[in-house]
Amino acid sequence: MSRLGDLLLLERTRQKMTRKQVARMCGISEGYLKDVEEGRRIIQDDQARRILKRIGISQHQEAEFSLDEIAATVDLQTLTAPQKAEEAGERSSEPPKAEPKAAPSPKQETKGGSPSGIWLDALSSVLKPVPIMNAAWMQTGRKLMPVQEGKICGANPDKVVWFQAPDNSMHSMRIEKGDLVLIVPQNLPVNGAIMLLEYGAHRCLRKIMLLGNSQILIQSGDRDVEPEALHISDVRIVGRAVRVEIALDDVR
Repeated sequence: MSRLGDLLLLERTRQKMTRKQVARMCGISEGYLKDVEEGRRIIQDDQARRILKRIGISQHQEAEFSLDEIAATVDLQTLTAPQKAEEAGERSSEPPKAEPKAAPSPKQETKGGSPSGIWLDALSSVLKPVPIMNAAWMQTGRKLMPVQEGKICGANPDKVVWFQAPDNSMHSMRIEKGDLVLIVPQNLPVNGAIMLLEYGAHRCLRKIMLLGNSQILIQSGDRDVEPEALHISDVRIVGRAVRVEIALDDVR
């Protein structure tokens, strides 16, 4: 699927509207909408915005969630069951049920608040802005991440952070300066894992090896730096690295 097609399918499904209803409302063919949602036809941003606006949702104007951010991260795996059920209902021989009422236009007041408020409510269980932290533990930005079954990579979404690698000390482990490393909470050492640590005046990524007797070996990705054995009480483990996004041309 295309990401904007995913986004249209997400919102249409959330509004409990059929393709026929949306196509009629937006002045497009049902076949065209089906092709867009299934990724067989490319749709431009302005046309996607027009369709979303016609079915009653405007993009948030405070730039907390832009259409580009949403379209880049929407994941509809959790919506496949409702979509299949809808399509099965369309093929069913049972008498058709009454069509749901059309969604209110953007100019209408809604029970849940403004259209943009409903937009954010609809996305709150799908997307989460995850903070980007530097080595001084200052937030430098944020990145939208898909939430699946209430979690991001199996962790509480409020506890997950992106850590921006401050140097090339993990180069041989394919983490370089400027790369974003997704960290999930973990306060115990995991043998063989790359973890975010605090010890001494350092906050850094290191590979952990368990030595026994409460000793751990921390390894950098710099072959000129010898591994260091430490007592577990001398190290604070912040979390475990589960994903890396590389920086192209060192731009963030």
